[in-house]
Amino acid sequence: VQLQASGGGLVQAGDSLRLSCAASGGTFRTYHLGWFRQAPGKEREFVARISRGGSGTFYADSVKGRFTISRDNAKNTVYLQMDSLKPDDTAIYYCAAATILSAVSSPDQVLYWGQGTLVTVSS
Repeated sequence: VQLQASGGGLVQAGDSLRLSCAASGGTFRTYHLGWFRQAPGKEREFVARISRGGSGTFYADSVKGRFTISRDNAKNTVYLQMDSLKPDDTAIYYCAAATILSAVSSPDQVLYWGQGTLVTVSS
């Protein structure tokens, strides 16, 4: 499956942004999906994941209560709504897919990656 992330940009602290990741070339609903991010000089880290049917979500502590992951299986798209953004959220955000739910929380176990979209939060 091919993943195409979009929606990044430059915003101010406290603003909101919604990322999208459109999938093609596979059966979207069979994949668990997630978002990761990588800040300059840091390792790629898990942000959020969502189960195939959309009922199960899980977040990193650093974004819990501010970010919301969702998916639309009819549109083959997964979203990341980011509210109350902070400068520490500045990173390249990547969408990811895996066939095992736990795998979509670990960079080493992800099957497919999107190309990344840059989010910059100014103070």
